[in-house]
Amino acid sequence: MIVPEISLHVVQRGHDQRDCFFEEEDYLAYLDYLWEFAVRFGCAVHAYCLMTNHVHLLVTPRAPDSCALTMKYTAQYYVNRINKRLERSGTLWEGRFYSCLVTTERYALACYRYIERNPVEARMVHHVRDYRWSSYALNVSSTANAFLTPHPAYAALGTALPARTSAYAALVDMPLEPKVVEEIRKATRGGYVVGTPRKPRGRPPAMRKIGTVPI
Repeated sequence: MIVPEISLHVVQRGHDQRDCFFEEEDYLAYLDYLWEFAVRFGCAVHAYCLMTNHVHLLVTPRAPDSCALTMKYTAQYYVNRINKRLERSGTLWEGRFYSCLVTTERYALACYRYIERNPVEARMVHHVRDYRWSSYALNVSSTANAFLTPHPAYAALGTALPARTSAYAALVDMPLEPKVVEEIRKATRGGYVVGTPRKPRGRPPAMRKIGTVPI
């Protein structure tokens, strides 16, 4: 479910967990396509991380189809580029992207941290600043940038830019609680609001009956 003006944590994975990015120019090309189509279709990008075999985004769509169109065209143009360069055919992606609604400032900041800490948790780098293909450098920069739109939760970290980026850097330095990580992962896979208690699936308990009257 996608609701205009409600943020989304988006994940798109490589087919069979295979790599989607093979060299530096691939990461740059994907970001160029993402920027182009996010602007065209009205999808504000707050955070991103391009891993070798999947992509994480925190975005806010302005219209019901903003996110779907942004992801569709970014993925298609990127695959066409890779296929042409590598003389291959077929898709790189595991079908449609996964997403969950992010309705609170608490979970918006948790998604920022989850996304940008991904390379650290995967033990690819020691610190988030060491990974080139995430939005961390932009989010802690002392100058504004055109690519990212600050989420209200991020903007609330400080009225002045230096105070805001300092507070954000300190926040990202702290690992997320395992429970929060699991909540984000499950909500993204399930397509529901992160942080919302889920009812157990299955049939309700059978009612005992005396005659025809349930008790």
